[in-house]
Amino acid sequence: MTDTVRTGGCQCGAVRYRIRGELGRASICHCRMCQKQFGSFFSALVTAPKDGVEWVREEPSYFRSSVNIDRGFCQRCGTPMTYRHPDGLEIAIGTFDDRSDLAPKIQVNHAARLPWVDKIFEAPVHDDPGYYMRQEQIISFQHPDHETPVWPEHGLKL
Repeated sequence: MTDTVRTGGCQCGAVRYRIRGELGRASICHCRMCQKQFGSFFSALVTAPKDGVEWVREEPSYFRSSVNIDRGFCQRCGTPMTYRHPDGLEIAIGTFDDRSDLAPKIQVNHAARLPWVDKIFEAPVHDDPGYYMRQEQIISFQHPDHETPVWPEHGLKL
């Protein structure tokens, strides 16, 4: 039997991981601490297998957000990476190189959910061709969604 291997990392590429084994339950959390950590309406996390995470480059830095919880992030670019608790480690879904099959299966701390979250996708879609043409001129310093031996600090033109 071959282990499933997943890869991912932060936006700048300083923190990269390889996960061997099956992932657990994917979830979104509406608690205020997750809203703060992710700078968003909720967090999206998936449980990593015990002893299955290998930090390929740097490891995350951690902030103790409560008595039992450490929140991992990249010290260089600030990307939220992990939620560490006594029962294990959860990885931010947005940091996986391939996120296509990691749809959340459950919501937690639903009582803390912002009242308008259910209506987010009812907002109109921004459809200005000029905006998207300008986006094509951006030189990105973001690490690509695959493993690299190094990542050039000068970035790549999108």
